[in-house]
Amino acid sequence: MAAHPMAPIRVIVGSRNPVKIAAVHNALAPLFPGRLVECEGMQAPSGVPDQPMTAAETREGAINRMNFCRQHGDADFYVALEGGVDVTEDGPGTFGYVAIANQGFVSVGCSAWLPLPPAVYESLLDGEELGHVMDRLFGTVNIKQQGGAIGLVTNGHATRESAYTQAMVLAMAPFLHPELYGSGDAVD
Repeated sequence: MAAHPMAPIRVIVGSRNPVKIAAVHNALAPLFPGRLVECEGMQAPSGVPDQPMTAAETREGAINRMNFCRQHGDADFYVALEGGVDVTEDGPGTFGYVAIANQGFVSVGCSAWLPLPPAVYESLLDGEELGHVMDRLFGTVNIKQQGGAIGLVTNGHATRESAYTQAMVLAMAPFLHPELYGSGDAVD
């Protein structure tokens, strides 16, 4: 049964991190003008290491968190964001994966790539989490729930939240135009 067209859009986010919850809300609210978007965080296990070290591991963590939300919550959208690192021919970098589910259809997307300083990557190889390394280097506290590494190395011109917001908007395309993606009914 379809919800009332003006009913709030309920979203469960697979994290209690305020940056991730805000990014999801910032992405969805403009996509549904005139609708209230309610985002609730849920502690969801990633099933991958606290610091994913490959794109595949990062993607898997986002999907695992999203699926946990689907199994343990009741919402219109289930969303999970997972930050990770990897190395390409251009060197080490960090990025985030987003996984979104709505009525059984899933869309997975990825944020932009932020090059990481080699010394930071070395610390990650030694088992540290990116947020902790950046806190130590920049003298910050809990940067991962603020601007993130992105905010620090771009002098605030981009943030973890802005990168996740953009990734969310892009991953929403199949839900906005299901006729083009073969993903069922539009969600407007």
